[in-house]
Amino acid sequence: MKYPSWLPILLGFLSAIGPISTDMYLPAFPAIEASLGLAAGTAQITLATWFLGLAIGQISQGPLADRFGRRIPLMIGVLIYTVANAGCALAPDLLTLSLLRFLAAVGGSASMVIPRAIVRDLAEGHAAARLMSRLVLIMGIAPILAPSLGGIVLAAAGWHTIFWICTIYGALNFILVTLFLPDTLPPEYRLRQNFMSAIARFGDILPERSFLTHTLIGSAGMFGMFAYIGGSPGVLIDTFHVSPGLYAVVFSACAINYIAGSQVTSFALRRFGADKVLRKMVWVFFAAAVVLVIVAYLQLPVWWAIVPPIMVCLFCQGVMMPLATVGALQRHASHAGSASALMGTVQFCLGALATVLVSVFADGTARALATLMLIGTIGALLADRGRRRILIKQ
Repeated sequence: MKYPSWLPILLGFLSAIGPISTDMYLPAFPAIEASLGLAAGTAQITLATWFLGLAIGQISQGPLADRFGRRIPLMIGVLIYTVANAGCALAPDLLTLSLLRFLAAVGGSASMVIPRAIVRDLAEGHAAARLMSRLVLIMGIAPILAPSLGGIVLAAAGWHTIFWICTIYGALNFILVTLFLPDTLPPEYRLRQNFMSAIARFGDILPERSFLTHTLIGSAGMFGMFAYIGGSPGVLIDTFHVSPGLYAVVFSACAINYIAGSQVTSFALRRFGADKVLRKMVWVFFAAAVVLVIVAYLQLPVWWAIVPPIMVCLFCQGVMMPLATVGALQRHASHAGSASALMGTVQFCLGALATVLVSVFADGTARALATLMLIGTIGALLADRGRRRILIKQ
């Protein structure tokens, strides 16, 4: 299907709601805790409720997008996200902030599910992987700029202003979707299903082995990545006493590696093929996590010792995620929204779990972060082994 040249930019801009809402307020954790009179590390609860909201929101957004088309559910979701962020800016306590972060995530999940479904509407195979990598390139600007912007805003105007910026970003997305986004799912292809039919469809999608193995590869990688996202403020700012500004620089450098990986994907596919690229990246991902664990348990007194293996892990994730997404949705063109939602739900359930665990097992060192990232890579290895068994049988 032909599409406007600017459409990947719009889809990437929409998809950036997730990293902007996650990354921009990470440097503000200590400030939020001080402002609300909370114990150190308590602000991570708001990150866990954000990820939980993404997980729950995505499972509903997919069927809605398959039933009503892509535009209307996306508009409603972005509107909910916008209003909830305004509430976060005014939240007087941790409970209110956590609940509103959950609500913002439920609405914002539409911007994560539906762009992936639109990619599946427009392309498949290598073409879909290339389009997905273009989305990641646009979306990837957010985690580069967001922590630095968050640090600047935090120093100049306080943590409440970060959520006002998210509110403005949501409103801008709502306007762009309303005015410009075409609906890539024609009415004749929309699924006329009730709630029970939607649940039954998930039951049909999940056992499909290609979907399951590719989803688990991406989800295990997400588990490791979100352990890093949730644990890095405590490790770098609290343990190594890195300033919020320097933390933003380090976080941005790691994000650049993720983007670089996503852009290598297109070249690597042409030369080596999806199967070989995905297999090699999973092993490199594992090796980098092993190095990270060794460094963390040696407890070297310098923050920069843990950063290089994390950067390699994120590079591998940048390569793996587009391939895992395309592989999971490949056989589900007729219900790409539901498949995308189910994939996203599994990913962000594990993401929420990782952020909780990294907080629970935090001990003032990088050991919890490193161990959880290693667990994620082991899960990716096991899922890739299952994927390769399917290829051999075929």
